[in-house]
Amino acid sequence: MLLQRIYDEDLAQASYFIGCQAKNEALVIDPRRDIQPYLDLAAENGMKITHVTETHIHADYLSGTRELAAATGATIHLSGEGGEDWQYGFEGEIMHDGDTVQIGNLTLQAVHTPGHTPEHMSFLLTDGAFSDKPGYMFTGDFVFAGDLGRPDLLDAAAGGIDTRFAGAKQTFESLRDKFATLPDYIQVYPAHGSGSACGKALGAVPVTTVGYERNFSWWGKYIEENDEQGFVDALLDGQPDAHGYFERMKRQNREGPAIMGERKPLQEMVAEDVAGKLDAGTHVFVDTRHQDEVHKGTVKGALNINESKPATYGGWSFNPERDDAKLVLLAPSQAEAQRIWDHLVRVGIDNVDGYVTSLQGLPVFVPEVVTSGQLEGVKYDALLDLREHSEFVASRVPGAKRLGVSRVMWELDQLNKDDVIVTYCQSGRRSSVGASALRRAGYNVVELKGSHDAWVSAGMPTESGE
Repeated sequence: MLLQRIYDEDLAQASYFIGCQAKNEALVIDPRRDIQPYLDLAAENGMKITHVTETHIHADYLSGTRELAAATGATIHLSGEGGEDWQYGFEGEIMHDGDTVQIGNLTLQAVHTPGHTPEHMSFLLTDGAFSDKPGYMFTGDFVFAGDLGRPDLLDAAAGGIDTRFAGAKQTFESLRDKFATLPDYIQVYPAHGSGSACGKALGAVPVTTVGYERNFSWWGKYIEENDEQGFVDALLDGQPDAHGYFERMKRQNREGPAIMGERKPLQEMVAEDVAGKLDAGTHVFVDTRHQDEVHKGTVKGALNINESKPATYGGWSFNPERDDAKLVLLAPSQAEAQRIWDHLVRVGIDNVDGYVTSLQGLPVFVPEVVTSGQLEGVKYDALLDLREHSEFVASRVPGAKRLGVSRVMWELDQLNKDDVIVTYCQSGRRSSVGASALRRAGYNVVELKGSHDAWVSAGMPTESGE
């Protein structure tokens, strides 16, 4: 058996390539939309991808299931559980609890594990060449290393009303009846790692076991004591912000993401041509540099989508359903531009026209930035903390209000375009992303240089609490 984890550090998302080396057949679980890594793995190992599936209707990234199936001819397998409201809107072989898929000598068995979402499936894998019993479980957003998938996203991202409570109870039941009863030795491969917004305290290790999680994770005691209410309260408490773009991902993944097919390599663009397109409003410039470089000078209306996490920051700051502008990337090479585009398509930002390697020949704009010592002398109307709630409660600049950067562009009704708004986060990166998006939307934004870290280092006063 060949088992490979393909991990995206940007979105903290894991997909899995599982191959039978005897029959040269392979299956992929939870693929992302830039599918070349799976095609490369198949080619390197002389395998054909014959099946593709996903654990649930995802909210944090756009699924590559249809993309991979279109490229390989693989059969799509989709959950048929969860009720009428949670059926997929595109074709595939429907799976119910207990159904299996055969990949050569390997058997993948569907296990309905609702909670994070009603239709959620986990998959038990048996390597028939080694044993007649399962040894691996792919848990999707059900069980993570050290944590569990959050059950509140349907409320936050899919228009649900108080579905979090039913979801939390379903998670408890799935753990008690479907997971905790499994043998301790079964290896657990989750769909996300540390940094994902699909839970609140995910571990960074790539694999864990049923026994380890049951005995040492925070939820184990609630299952052992059969304390459902205590479990529900603990699971729902302290979940991070649900990113604003999650609603779009959830809807598009249910309907069926558009199939891109083969993408032509991005071409370098001429500065004069780019300037004209920016002036006409048909294009938007994406500055991929560190915020310190951006603060020295960028392009008017540019989005600061830092190259370290293009999918995450792109999802926060650009909505392709509301904005038909084409993107022009700042990148040092075609290879780097292509890499950034690969990340962007993971959140459905497909319309990238090309790239430039410098700002030369483009109209330069210098964002307004103030230091901690200068803030007192600035006339501003709102001090906006763009961090998570837990960070805000622990320590903040006095007088700040909070609006998480992952939601700010979806909650503009909380801001006034006539106001001067000072933004900050922890170190400045998130603030630069949010500030650039707000400026492009017509808001007057000043950034606090170095953000909260610099404020504290300068010995300035802070406040804490709700």
